[in-house]
Amino acid sequence: MLTLIAERGEGTATSLAGELPVSRVAVVKHLAVLDRAGLVEGRRAGREVRYTVRPDQLDATARWMAGLASQWDARLAAIKRIAEEA
Repeated sequence: MLTLIAERGEGTATSLAGELPVSRVAVVKHLAVLDRAGLVEGRRAGREVRYTVRPDQLDATARWMAGLASQWDARLAAIKRIAEEA
């Protein structure tokens, strides 16, 4: 969903539901979660809400996830070392 919005510059629940294998209701719920997480921003245009990606927040989230992945890689390497020593 984020990719679709980013590629288009913006998207509505209806336009996104037309391209995804889920219902419009599911898209609306997902957009609400993304909005609360600060990854998208919704602005009302008449009866529609148009969503855009917030690249600054997305970058911050990607950096956080990369750090978390690095920590897990280190933990898994330690487990592997212990298992191979046994």
